[in-house]
Amino acid sequence: MTPIHVDTDIQLPEGYSEYEINTDRNIELTFTAKADCDAFVRIINTGKLRIRTYAPRGVKVNYLFWNLSENTLDVDESHEVMGEADVTVAYGEINRADTLRSVHMALREEGARGLLSSASLVDSSKTYNMNVVNYAPHTYGDMKNYAVVLGHGRLMIDAVGKIIKGAFRSESHQTSRALSFEEGQNAVILPELLIDEDDVQASHAMSMGRVDEDALYYLMSRGLSVQQCTSLISQGYLLPITETLNNEELKNKLKEEMERKIGELC
Repeated sequence: MTPIHVDTDIQLPEGYSEYEINTDRNIELTFTAKADCDAFVRIINTGKLRIRTYAPRGVKVNYLFWNLSENTLDVDESHEVMGEADVTVAYGEINRADTLRSVHMALREEGARGLLSSASLVDSSKTYNMNVVNYAPHTYGDMKNYAVVLGHGRLMIDAVGKIIKGAFRSESHQTSRALSFEEGQNAVILPELLIDEDDVQASHAMSMGRVDEDALYYLMSRGLSVQQCTSLISQGYLLPITETLNNEELKNKLKEEMERKIGELC
């Protein structure tokens, strides 16, 4: 694990690597991949955070940003994906502090593929502005956001997929799901598709709702407490994010961290 306390330019090594951000400063980080790699970035504490990533032609990169901060996380990100590169950026937000996250993913050259994926257990205020833009032909952009909203949680997701003029035979897709356990909880999801080209494929799917009362009653009838039921249902709802990661080590790391933190919060 590599600690990060100041502005840093990181050349990602081939294979798997871990980083931990723990500082009171405002910092800017740049991640550059030269070969296929996977990066797990744990955020313990930071001031305002700026993240820039670059994936050159043909590389495959998976990022997992795991937020453990007890203070508000204010982060601005941009991810540049070049020709035939494949980049997944996943977020784990299983903490009680507020988050303000602004993300821009640019599919710059033909054949670029990009995915933004998040799993959030919301017991505070989580605001995400997420953009995936197809700038070139034959590019593929996707977003998958999963959230469980608890009693005091407030969730806002503004998800924008954009295909510019000239990016023919490209694709832009979105899936957003939010689950709550009580009435009156605050969750807003705005899926947007901005399409300036005819020969493309684009879609969005969204679901928002409460936990099925019969399912909750069934679990409690087997001797589980409300807290245990909440934890189990939340895990089942959020764990599909792990399937967006291709690296088994990163996938298992996310499962372990998510199960532990959900158990603590619920």
